[in-house]
Amino acid sequence: MAISKRVLVTGGAGFLGSHLCERLLDRGHDVLCVDNFFSSLRHNVAHLLENHRMELMRHDITFPLYVEVDEIFNLACPASPVHYQRDPAQTTKTSVIGAINMLGLAKRLRVKILQASTSEVYGDPNVHPQTEEYWGNVNPIGVRSCYDEGKRCAETLFFDYQRQHNLEIKVVRIFNTYGPRMHPHDGRVVSTFIVRALKGENISIYGDGNQTRSFCYVDDLVEAMLRMVDTPKEITGPINIGNPNEYTIRDLAELIIELTGTKAKIMFEKLPADDPRQRQPDISKARELFGWEPKTMLRAGLMKTITYYDRLLSEDTVPALGSRRTGT
Repeated sequence: MAISKRVLVTGGAGFLGSHLCERLLDRGHDVLCVDNFFSSLRHNVAHLLENHRMELMRHDITFPLYVEVDEIFNLACPASPVHYQRDPAQTTKTSVIGAINMLGLAKRLRVKILQASTSEVYGDPNVHPQTEEYWGNVNPIGVRSCYDEGKRCAETLFFDYQRQHNLEIKVVRIFNTYGPRMHPHDGRVVSTFIVRALKGENISIYGDGNQTRSFCYVDDLVEAMLRMVDTPKEITGPINIGNPNEYTIRDLAELIIELTGTKAKIMFEKLPADDPRQRQPDISKARELFGWEPKTMLRAGLMKTITYYDRLLSEDTVPALGSRRTGT
């Protein structure tokens, strides 16, 4: 029988965080979910609060946190351009100062800590597919840099703490993930396309639609994080986790139109600055080190996601994002 732990999940009310909290509870752990609700929703974890092993705390990790836990998952940071560009200075602070605070907590408690990094550390890659050894092609002063460079710096901090303080770290680089609980107005491609299709609105594609992405269903992604955190101490990462099956944005739009049965049409608009042309993970290390690869096919995952959004829209229960102070 697995040993029950008290696990801290920062960003725990977000899209990924809420699914992770749910899985940790299913494993029999006590979960401390910490979030400042800048880009996440209490709505995502409300159903979990009936469980006596679940605790929810409003807190911004750019300020120190003093709690007693056995393990830490650091997921806190806005993850979509709409959110992280809303307050870019604060986005960088969340990645960098937040990492310092969580690493300091892990150091004090001598506990394992996992960092949710991102495929954005590769920028607009010149290597395809992306392996963990690739250093990336990132614009350090662009509109996406607050997120890209913030996450790159967070990785630096994790490995410095590991070398300097012998801290047990795990770093995963998350590629495009989708599924229920993505906010319908977060600007990410899957949520945007589905909501527009369900409303019968035209779907806007930036550029010619031939840029590619690899879409991983949230259940598969969370399984990878749990397997990574259970690996031996010498396995630190970074490890790519995502779906290696590559689709063009146009293919995605056409599939969503088919699955929703909408009469929406595809419209083409100007490509945003620094938008990557290709994004596909090489997951060889995840397969080798902890036997993971995604199992959910895109069509099946999209149907589950469409069902979720269809219910939100039909019940008129689309939750509003919270507000908070602007960073300085």
